[in-house]
Amino acid sequence: MAAAADVPATDWQAATRPLAGLGRRLLSLVYESLLLAALVLVAGFLFLGFAWAIPLALGRPALQLYLLAVCGVYFVGCWRLGGQTLPMKTWRLRLVTRAGGPIEPRQAIARYVLAVVGIGLGGLAWAWALFDPERQFLHDRLAGTRIVFIGSPR
Repeated sequence: MAAAADVPATDWQAATRPLAGLGRRLLSLVYESLLLAALVLVAGFLFLGFAWAIPLALGRPALQLYLLAVCGVYFVGCWRLGGQTLPMKTWRLRLVTRAGGPIEPRQAIARYVLAVVGIGLGGLAWAWALFDPERQFLHDRLAGTRIVFIGSPR
C-alpha cells in the first residue's frame, strides 16, 4: 500500500467525485466481513498462545479488547495509508475528508470508534444512512469523512 503522501495529489482530489452509493458500500461491507473474519481468526489463535499468562477471569475481556485493537489497527492503518481497505479497492471506494483529501489520524480513529459504538447499538451507524440526505453513515458524519466512488461508471 502506498502512503497517503506517496499517492499523486490529483488522485486524492476527490471533492468532485460522486459519493459512493449505499448498495456499493454495503456490498463492500460484506466482503470486508469475510476478510475481517480471517483476521480475527488468525489474531485469536495468536492470542491463545499467551492466554495461559492471563488470569481466567480476565481472559474473555482481554481477548475482546485485543481483537478490537487488532481490527482498529487494520482499519486505521488502511485508511491512513491510502484511504482504502482491500474490499474498498475492489469496489473502487475511497475514504476521504469532506473536502476530498486524505483523512487525519484523529479522523480515522474517531471513525473506527464511532463505527464500533454504532454496531454495538444494534447497527445504528448503518441504519442512519437510510434517513441521511446523502445516505452517509453516522460515523462518517461525526468523523468528518465520506466515502467516494473513484472508478469510472460502467
